[in-house]
Amino acid sequence: MEAILNFDWKVFEWVENCLWNPVLDVVMTIITYLGEGGAVWIAVGVILLLTKKYRTVGVAVIAALFVHLLVNDFLLKNIIERPRPFDLEAWEGVFKYPELVSKPSSYSFPSGHSSSAFACATALIMSKKKGIYIPALAFAAVMAFSRVYIHVHYFSDIVAGATAGILYGIIAIFIVNLFKPVVLKAYDKIKLKRSKKDA
Repeated sequence: MEAILNFDWKVFEWVENCLWNPVLDVVMTIITYLGEGGAVWIAVGVILLLTKKYRTVGVAVIAALFVHLLVNDFLLKNIIERPRPFDLEAWEGVFKYPELVSKPSSYSFPSGHSSSAFACATALIMSKKKGIYIPALAFAAVMAFSRVYIHVHYFSDIVAGATAGILYGIIAIFIVNLFKPVVLKAYDKIKLKRSKKDA
């Protein structure tokens, strides 16, 4: 554990010495805010749900978020209870913290932003379109790194979050494929009822 913590500290030092600058401060803050509450991924999922071609993919994205929320945020974080970097007593007085975002009150491990981002990006593989899921995976990686840049997560947090997120995405794909006929039938019924009301 000490070796991991030392490595995390080295990553923070490298970020501070080599990457911190006013431009990235703005970029990384915007990217990290897009991941608050899974906002950007909820939007992606809803947009896909509204299309006939990628409706199943949209269901998978939303399912991935639910799996992430239940396992990562409600279960793992509260079992492991790892303090945030700025709350670690060993770093008190020597830790540099950029005041770019408000300090999260939840536990640190695994990273929720990283988990949700990679869960949804993995779910997008269902689209079978490289032009969709490859940019999504790249964006997920940048979002995960933004958490280290602004010093609200350790590097080991985002690695664990990304790994867990990929697993959540795979689980979501499995669930959607298993219940695909039922889900699509229910969605079509809802759509039919709405069209009748609008008629």
